[in-house]
Amino acid sequence: MPGDQIFVGGGGTDYKEPQNLILRYANRHGLIAGATGTGKTVTLQILAESFSSAGVPVFLSDVKGDLSGLAQAGSADFKLHDAFTSRAEKIGFSDYRYESFPVTFWDLFGEKGHPVRTTVAEMGPLLLARMLELTEAQEGVLNIAFRISDEQGLPLLDLKDLQALLVWLGENAGDVTLRYGNVSPSSIGAIQRRLLVLENQGGTHLFGEPALALSDLMLKDDTGRGRINILAADKLMSSPRLYATSLLWLLSELFEELPEVGDPDKPKLVFFFDEAHLLFDGAPKPLVDKVEQVARLIRSKGVGVYFVTQNPDDIPEDILGQLGNRVQHALRAFTARDRRALMLAAETYRDNPRFSIEDAIREVGVGEAVTSFLEKKGIPGMAERTLIRPPSSRLGPIDDKTRKAVIDASPIQGKYESEIDRNSAFEMLKKRAEEAAKEAEEAERKEEEEKNLALREFKTGRRYSGARVGRSTSRKPRQEDGIGAALTKAFIKEMKGTTGRRIVRGIFGTLFKGR
Repeated sequence: MPGDQIFVGGGGTDYKEPQNLILRYANRHGLIAGATGTGKTVTLQILAESFSSAGVPVFLSDVKGDLSGLAQAGSADFKLHDAFTSRAEKIGFSDYRYESFPVTFWDLFGEKGHPVRTTVAEMGPLLLARMLELTEAQEGVLNIAFRISDEQGLPLLDLKDLQALLVWLGENAGDVTLRYGNVSPSSIGAIQRRLLVLENQGGTHLFGEPALALSDLMLKDDTGRGRINILAADKLMSSPRLYATSLLWLLSELFEELPEVGDPDKPKLVFFFDEAHLLFDGAPKPLVDKVEQVARLIRSKGVGVYFVTQNPDDIPEDILGQLGNRVQHALRAFTARDRRALMLAAETYRDNPRFSIEDAIREVGVGEAVTSFLEKKGIPGMAERTLIRPPSSRLGPIDDKTRKAVIDASPIQGKYESEIDRNSAFEMLKKRAEEAAKEAEEAERKEEEEKNLALREFKTGRRYSGARVGRSTSRKPRQEDGIGAALTKAFIKEMKGTTGRRIVRGIFGTLFKGR
């Protein structure tokens, strides 16, 4: 097989016409679609194998746990061995053999792979608002929090940093509103409740340090094969919004950080976005626009994005039009909507005079697909009924012992396992609160001394050194400017007496000491 393309399967009337994906155009993105049980997962597996063999690192999410088999070679003892070897012979796949591939396991929860983390600041208000399902007003408050974080040097690294800053916003809403716009207690309360839900879903595992280094997704093994990064997503899928936003964040980070590479001979990374419909379900237009922008421009960074979903209709039309390489497994047209979707899917292919594309999409069996890959000069290839080649790695999940051995042998083993808790917004606001409470206590103590001194002077008729009746001897108030001082000012106003001191201890004792 030529080194500038990868073999996907055999097409034509006898399935002997090679259907190849040209590596030069692999970063023009792609689509893998089809109903449940039609072979999408196997197609994803064989593409990951082929890209790895071509020296291209891969990132994919393992929604069902099946793709972990990429780390282990297939076996002649497997029940489908005869079917696989027969298919390989049928499509002219003469160099078919079993082999394992270099795999790096990742897991947001740190259970089935290396932990995946980012900071709240890196996630940004747009994606975080999407993850929390915030209203427009609540998203506005979140943007104010991020703005103050930047201006006041309060790093937002994990969820407790954001929660502490939101408490600060609530206590100083009056001052903040005058400069940035309305900050209502109801909006802050709603965001805090959403953060609590996110915590209960395991979102705290995503935010923190050390944050994921993108370079660790683009490694190769000693033989030059690209490493296949597999994100364990079976548990993560119980929180669909967390799953979709996490992958979109990763895609956005690649877009922001990778340099332009022009038109490379092969991609620097291929990113498979499984269950892609979750990304667009109920997504606001600004988010869809962001995905479209990333899809349009990230190919110049050398990244190919392949959306995997049940129906092409799940992908917005503006994004679908940018997906040049397509593998369409069977679609079942049971309803009027299904029939319309099937017809629209067929219309996106370049016609083949030998068969009806619409009928072919309805009729192809398991392991078959209607394919179209970009040809030279980026021209869409003619649609072809294709028998997908069999995988070389294990079909199905590996056992826990094998997974652990792969993780232990990983080149990044130990880099992300221990969490780091740096000085950030939570600790800084806690320190401010403690200093405010200390200043209040000191002011209260001096005020009490003055009262006692004045009482003694009144009773004895004598003036004591350093004090006058009716004049405070407490220190001169320090002049402080900016929102950064608003916390102290707000609490000093309440510090006249023990009631004020209880207020400070009550608010910040609950917030900070309870942790």
